[in-house]
Amino acid sequence: MKKIQAVIFDMDGVILDSESVCDKIWESLAEERRLENINRLMNLCRGLNRNDTISVLKKYYGKDFDGEEFLNSVRIKIRKTEEEGNLKLMPHAKECLDYLKPRYRLCLASSTSKEPVFRQLKKLQVIDYFETITTGDMVVHSKPDPEIYRLACKSINTAPENCVAIEDSPNGIKSAFSAGISVIMIPDRIQPDKEIKQICWKILPSLKEISGIL
Repeated sequence: MKKIQAVIFDMDGVILDSESVCDKIWESLAEERRLENINRLMNLCRGLNRNDTISVLKKYYGKDFDGEEFLNSVRIKIRKTEEEGNLKLMPHAKECLDYLKPRYRLCLASSTSKEPVFRQLKKLQVIDYFETITTGDMVVHSKPDPEIYRLACKSINTAPENCVAIEDSPNGIKSAFSAGISVIMIPDRIQPDKEIKQICWKILPSLKEISGIL
C-alpha cells in the first residue's frame, strides 16, 4: 500500500448512527402500506442515492409505486427524529475524528443529498472535521459505482491509492474499491460476505480500532 494521505468517510452507519433510525422508519412505513420484504429492500438500498433507491423500490413494488412519496415520508420522520435529539454519532466517532484530523486529510462521501448531510453534521458538531464533502446529488451514478469516490479524491487532488475509505455497506465498499481505494469496513446493519471480505483491506468491529492501523 502506498503512503496514506487522506481518509474518506461514509456518513450513515459510519459517522452517524442513522441506519438503525432509518430501518425503524422504513419498517413502520412498510407496515402502514402493507409492503412485503422491506428488510431485503433496505439492504439493497443501503448506500444508494435517492433516484437509485426509487428505481429499486419500483422494480420490486411495481412501476406505479410512488417512491417519491415513500422517501418523502422517510425524510419527514428522520427530520422529526433529529428535532427530538434522537440522532446520535456512532460509538467512538468523535475520538476517531480527533485522532485522524491532525494526521490525515479527512473527507466525506455520502449518497445522501447535500442539505440533510450538512444539516446533520452541523447539528452533531462534526462538520468542521471534513475538508470536503461529496454528496449523492453531486454525481450521476450512486454507489456501488465508483463515481462518488473518484470525485471525493479529485476534491482534494489526491490519488485514490493514497486514500483509505471507511464504509459499512456492501454498495459503499464496492464503490470505493472500484475507485482504487483501500477500504476499511466497520459493519453496522450488514455483515460482510465472502466477496466483501476479499475486497476489504481491513474489517474492524468499531471506529475505536482505527487508531491501531492508521
